[in-house]
Amino acid sequence: MTEVERKAPAARQASIKLSTTSDQQRQDLLYAIAAVLLEQQEHILHANKLDLAEAEKAGRDAAYLDRLEINDTRLADLADAVTSVAELEDPLGTTLRSWTRPNGLSIREVSVPLGVIAAVFEARPNVTADISALALRTGNAVLLRGSRSAINTNKALTAAIQRGLQNSSLPQEAVQLIESPERSATTELMEASEWIDVLIPRGGKELINKVVRESHVPVIETGAGNCHVYIDKDADAELARKIAVDAKVQRPSVCNAAETLLVEASWAEQHLAELIDSLSSHGVTLRGCETTTSLDQRVYAAQEEDWETEYLNLTAAIKIVQDVHEACAHISKWGTKHSEAIITENPEAKDLFFQTVDASTLYHNASTRFTDGFEFGLGAEVGISTQKLHARGPMGLQALTTVKYLVEGNGQCKGSLSY
Repeated sequence: MTEVERKAPAARQASIKLSTTSDQQRQDLLYAIAAVLLEQQEHILHANKLDLAEAEKAGRDAAYLDRLEINDTRLADLADAVTSVAELEDPLGTTLRSWTRPNGLSIREVSVPLGVIAAVFEARPNVTADISALALRTGNAVLLRGSRSAINTNKALTAAIQRGLQNSSLPQEAVQLIESPERSATTELMEASEWIDVLIPRGGKELINKVVRESHVPVIETGAGNCHVYIDKDADAELARKIAVDAKVQRPSVCNAAETLLVEASWAEQHLAELIDSLSSHGVTLRGCETTTSLDQRVYAAQEEDWETEYLNLTAAIKIVQDVHEACAHISKWGTKHSEAIITENPEAKDLFFQTVDASTLYHNASTRFTDGFEFGLGAEVGISTQKLHARGPMGLQALTTVKYLVEGNGQCKGSLSY
């Protein structure tokens, strides 16, 4: 019997137990987990150092190491995120709609857990705590499949979470880590539709495409982040520089960082040099279209693949466009439906951008770096859904629930048979 064959049925049984818990029990559980995470700080950070050492030995770049690292501050943030999820309003048992039919049937649409969630993710061990907290708060069990590079950290985090479950007298099988290094384990998860209700991939484009293409289990797609900032002709110069730098530089290794700047031609003629000054001062390497390189020799010539690249480092592409229409067309062709921003003082340009661009989250005069469950007040997130069915954008508690219809009657029968 494989690891998935053992753990998936156990997760199903745990999910049944979780579905009967009260809101108070689930809140207390998350408080207990947050406490254990802090109690186990030394053990978790030691495990993370082992993973970082292996990643450095393997020649991983700085962006990868940044996603992998957990330090004192990030662990404290993880515990805070778990606590904040505990303090959110109960997502279960909410009557979303209710009505009474002419025949007297009373119908209620009520929020309930999905059941068993499988999460397949790369590098970021914080996902282990975030997804576990959201799953448990919504009465779901979860199977975690992290990358081999974070195995020690994920083991330590999962052990802490399971200790919190034990302290709360709930089954530790509610959160389980698939530890096998074999790729076949991921394939097994994708085929375990008997036990798993939904699968959420979180990582690079290759991983997400593979899961979407091959999974027999329903998938909520979390897309790669080829995000854009469009600077319109009516953009305030200082505001545009500030937002562009933040969107690219504040943390370039994450999916909501900007990868391409689209700059309206007349604005570029007046302000492009200052924008490049600001970006270059933060170590950003720039690749631009022919017009951009003709305006500033510090910019390298872009190739076509640069428009679709999620750099995840201090590299950005710049393209000069004629107007908001061309900017929207570029985003439509190359964007990944994640997060897109327009910088402008023109409300008509903003409205056109909001109406035209197809993405989970659109910004006006703000950085794309806010596309995040915590920043949106959701406590944490499972990922950023770039699809349109069931969930879109940062996925918090509501994204991990479904509905039941509860129908009450007093003897109504459909037919007219004699009984």
